[in-house]
Amino acid sequence: MSNLSDLMPAGASGKTIEATATATIASKAPVILNSAGTVSPLVEGSAALGSETVYSTGNVGRQGSAFDVNAGQILITYQEGGAGDYGYCVVGTVSGTTITFGTPLAFNSSATNSSKCAYDANAQKIVIAYRNGSIGTAVVATLSGTGVSATASFGTPEIYGTPGSITHSDIVYDSTAQKVVIGFEDQNNSSYGTAIVGTVAGTGISFGSAQVYASVTSGHNRLCYDSTNNKTVIAYRNETSGSVGTAVVGTVVGTGISFGTPVPFTTAPLMTYALANTYDTANQKAVISYCDGDASDRGVSIVGTVSGTTITFGTEVVFDSDTVGPGISSAYDTQASSVVITYLDSTNSNGEIIVGTVSGTSISFNTAVVINSGAGTTDTTTVYDSAAKKIVSAYKDQGVSNDGYAIVSQTPYANLTAANFLGIADAGIATSATGTVVVQGGTVTGLSSLTAGSKYYVQNDGTITTVSSSVNAGLAISTTALLLNGDS
Repeated sequence: MSNLSDLMPAGASGKTIEATATATIASKAPVILNSAGTVSPLVEGSAALGSETVYSTGNVGRQGSAFDVNAGQILITYQEGGAGDYGYCVVGTVSGTTITFGTPLAFNSSATNSSKCAYDANAQKIVIAYRNGSIGTAVVATLSGTGVSATASFGTPEIYGTPGSITHSDIVYDSTAQKVVIGFEDQNNSSYGTAIVGTVAGTGISFGSAQVYASVTSGHNRLCYDSTNNKTVIAYRNETSGSVGTAVVGTVVGTGISFGTPVPFTTAPLMTYALANTYDTANQKAVISYCDGDASDRGVSIVGTVSGTTITFGTEVVFDSDTVGPGISSAYDTQASSVVITYLDSTNSNGEIIVGTVSGTSISFNTAVVINSGAGTTDTTTVYDSAAKKIVSAYKDQGVSNDGYAIVSQTPYANLTAANFLGIADAGIATSATGTVVVQGGTVTGLSSLTAGSKYYVQNDGTITTVSSSVNAGLAISTTALLLNGDS
C-alpha cells in the first residue's frame, strides 16, 4: 500500500477508515500507518547507557561480533593474547542496558590474527571467519543457554584461503542467496581484493571459487549487505593508488559472486583507513565510515547508493574533527533508524559512540557520548541486538591491561514521521482489533482545552500541542474539536 488515498473512498466517508492495530491504541491518540496497512501507536525512547562489563582479562584484540536472532544472544570473537593469541569467543545476554557473559572459550587453539562473524538467518548459526596463522578459515558456531550459562559449540573448521594468503578480511550474510560472503586481501595473488561465497549446512560450511573484485592491493576490507538491491558492498583501501577509499558492488549467484566496476569515494592523495561499513535499511543506503588520513585523521562518513552493479556517493561528513582510530566500527539500529559508530577519539583517549541519521545522500550526527574515559579504547566492534533493541559496543581497554569490555546503549528513537502520520483514533483500539481512525479532512471530537483557530502539531510522544513540529495535525475549530488538515 503506497498511498493514503488508496485507503480512502471518495466523499465524506473518506474522513475515516477502519484499520487493525498492531498494539493497543488509546482513544483520541495519534496513529501511524505501517507498510502492511496496519496502524500503530506512537512510541518514543530516550538515550540510555549502561555500565562497562568485562568479558576477558586476557589482553584481547581484533574483535568481531554478531547477534544470533534465533538464540537471542550476542557473540563476541577476539584474539586472546594471554593464551597464545588463540581465537576466543564469549556469548552475551542483554537485559535492559546490562549485558551478562558466559564463560569465554576457544574456537581455535592456535594463533588467530583476526576474526569477524556474521549470523546466517537460514541456518540459524553464526559463521566465524578468521586467520589461523595466515590461513583463511571459517567455522560454524551454535549458541545456547543464557546469562552466565550462555555458551557456544563449533562445527569442523573449513579452509577457504591457502597458507600465507589472508589478511584484512570481513564477512557478511546475503539473506537473498542465503550465503555468507567473505572479502579479503589475497597476499598469494598480488594482495588483490578477493571474495568467496560460503554455504552453511548443519554445523559445516563449504565454499565456492574465490573471485577477484579489485586487481590492486586492497586493505581494510569491510562488507555490508544491501537488502534492497540484494547486493554485497565491499569498501576497501586501494593501496596501489595512494590508499584511496573505494567500494565495489557484488552479486551472489549460486556459490559464486560477480562484481561491478570499483568506485572511489575519496580521491588521491587522501589516505583512508580504519574503515567501517553498514547498511541503513530504512533509507536504503550504505554508510561507510573511516579515518581521513590527510586531515589529521579525523573521523568521517559517506553515504552510498547502489544502483545495479554500481554505487554512487554523496559528500563526506565529519563526525569527529579530532584524531580517531584505530578501530572504527558501526552497526545499524533498526528501532531508531540510525547508524551507530564506536571509535577511539585519540586526541583525548576517550572511547566514544555517536549516532548518525541518513537523509537523502547525506548523514548528520548527534553529539558523541563517552563510553570509556581517557583509557585508550581500541579494536572496537559494534552490533545491534534486535531482540533487546540495544547497541552493544565491545573494545579493548588499553588502560586496564588491554582487557575486553562491552557496554550497552539505547539510541534515542521515535516512530513518528511526516510521511507515516495517518490520523487520530476515534476510540480505543485493542491489539489486533479493528477500529476507526479519523484521517485528513475529518474532524476529531471529544478533545479538551484546545484554542479555537490555533494550529496543532503532533509530537513524538503522542501529544498534540501548538508547539511546531514536522507533523501538522490540523486546526482547532472549537475547544473540543480538531479538523485534521496537514496543510492548515
